[in-house]
Amino acid sequence: MRQILLMILSLLGPLCAAQSWDDSRLPEHITVKLWPDGAPSDNGVDYAHLTPDNKRDIAPQMHVFLPKGDGPHRSVIICPGGAYAGLAVYHEGFEWAEYFNRHDIAAIVLLYRLPHGHHTVPAQDVYEAIRLTQSHSREWHLDPSRIGIMGSSAGGHLASTVATHASATLRPAFQILFYPVITTHPSFTHHWSCRNLLGEHPDAALLQSYSNELQVSEHTPPAFIAASADDGDVPVLNSARYYEALVSHGVKANIHIYPSGGHGWGIKSSFKYHAELLQALDDWLDSLE
Repeated sequence: MRQILLMILSLLGPLCAAQSWDDSRLPEHITVKLWPDGAPSDNGVDYAHLTPDNKRDIAPQMHVFLPKGDGPHRSVIICPGGAYAGLAVYHEGFEWAEYFNRHDIAAIVLLYRLPHGHHTVPAQDVYEAIRLTQSHSREWHLDPSRIGIMGSSAGGHLASTVATHASATLRPAFQILFYPVITTHPSFTHHWSCRNLLGEHPDAALLQSYSNELQVSEHTPPAFIAASADDGDVPVLNSARYYEALVSHGVKANIHIYPSGGHGWGIKSSFKYHAELLQALDDWLDSLE
């Protein structure tokens, strides 16, 4: 049994592992620590003294890539995926900055804390990122009323959690979801993400609260959703059920289900439908103006 578990974890490694990066090699940006005086809740990780063998955890921070011009610009807070066990910081994070900046949108890549059994921690980081973006909006030439959120895979679950649970003052203006985990329903959830966020035996109330297709209301922000029909990690029904819930509540939503591509393509040009995806996102972003 132990050998089987190790084999499974090795296969999940590329999906879950955090990616280190050289901050100096990224395009010009602003780095903001999320909790310089300490976070209000603890997930058991000492971020001030991360050991070299910790390959998953990253101190919570925002990387702010600003477009040219005076603005005020729209902005999007980007939540990379990683099954709530790591962060895919490049193709689901940093590499999106150029695309959004070309569209006069600030790209704010959020490296959020992993839950480690404390399910409120990741969303708490997103809410703080929204507050910080609002408070710096004048300095960064941003429109505080047009802060959106984006997430891929488990990051899509985090983004949709905030989109469906946030108070009016912190509710995103729009949401962009790529192959998102949406539900905790056992028939079509992503079990590793659900387990990493909520633990092995969450109660029914907690499961319902984090099954975001059940939390949609008429106040949920407009959504762009994209996924692959052959996704073998996160069933495409996650996207379809969320879209159905949005439409049934009168929320403006746009969904694109591509015939193939699997899971985790992000902004990779190797994704067969990369050009079609970006064109569809272009059109949708224009429609929000």
